[in-house]
Amino acid sequence: MTSLSRSDDARLVAIWLFTVALLVLAMVVVGGATRLTGSGLSITEWKPISGVLPPLNEAAWMAEFHNYQRIPQYRYVNQGMSLAAFKSIFWWEWGHRLLGRLLGLVFAAPFLVFLALRKLPRRLVWRCALLFALGGLQGLVGWWMVKSGLEARVTVAPERLATHLGLALILFMALIWTAWEAMAGEGRASLPSRWRPIAVVLLVLVYLQCLLGALVAGNQAGLVYNDWPLMNGRFLPQAYWSAGLRSLLHSQAAVQFNHRLVAYLLFAGAVAAGLTAARSRRLGARTRWLFAVLAGLVTVQAVLGVATLMAHAPLGLSAAHQAGAAIVLAAATTLAWQARRQ
Repeated sequence: MTSLSRSDDARLVAIWLFTVALLVLAMVVVGGATRLTGSGLSITEWKPISGVLPPLNEAAWMAEFHNYQRIPQYRYVNQGMSLAAFKSIFWWEWGHRLLGRLLGLVFAAPFLVFLALRKLPRRLVWRCALLFALGGLQGLVGWWMVKSGLEARVTVAPERLATHLGLALILFMALIWTAWEAMAGEGRASLPSRWRPIAVVLLVLVYLQCLLGALVAGNQAGLVYNDWPLMNGRFLPQAYWSAGLRSLLHSQAAVQFNHRLVAYLLFAGAVAAGLTAARSRRLGARTRWLFAVLAGLVTVQAVLGVATLMAHAPLGLSAAHQAGAAIVLAAATTLAWQARRQ
């Protein structure tokens, strides 16, 4: 009975962690939509507690609107915007922040309950505490990102956007990994396998590609060079090194080219690994299946990326592409975990 109870507790912990990971995925998608709708700078103050309530009367709405009118984005991009138009972008950013608060609550409350009832396996306590700290840090990084667009820019700094997304995805990967650890129990010793480093390299490539995608988004580079497979008729765009080393973070040509290049490398690596794994007799069936799933998801994501680019990055396709990136990352994380347990 004790063993069964412990197993049920572990499953409950795993379900909790997977649920939080799904909320992080939702945060990534809503955050992308917030950026695409130009809404991310509509709330110019960081109020972790009182900010949970939106403006409740006309005076409060006007106060928020006046705050927005003081920043460069209003003066240079949205000059003359009506209050009704402001409300539409305000709700995107408010919803994104509210979802972040909900995510923190969904993590913290069960975590404390599991600790109090001693239902959390000891080997996972420190990991979950670290996950909680990462979540709090993510809120601070989010405000640090927003601040970059309140004084001298009309958008947030691309490198800060990439940092914000990168930390969110680290939290996403860690949640998934820890959930599988909770579900499977303590690891067993196994023989070294050449497939483990392959799975890790694929995971690193997927994560790097997500960061490069954030730089593309932050520089609005999906609105230029909308031909494919060339870029304005050239393989390497002429403006690639237009700003020296800064080009790697701030040149539309450079960030889009780098995103394309890593996409080709990831696609080739994932498909080759999937085909090779399918013929391997030393791999377990589950690991072979995960390699195949990752190859398929990377292929779909690549096609979606090209379609999004050639359509000039409309909201729907862009949001789907960002969600797809997180799903590919989840599959790569699961594969790396499974290859380690192989």
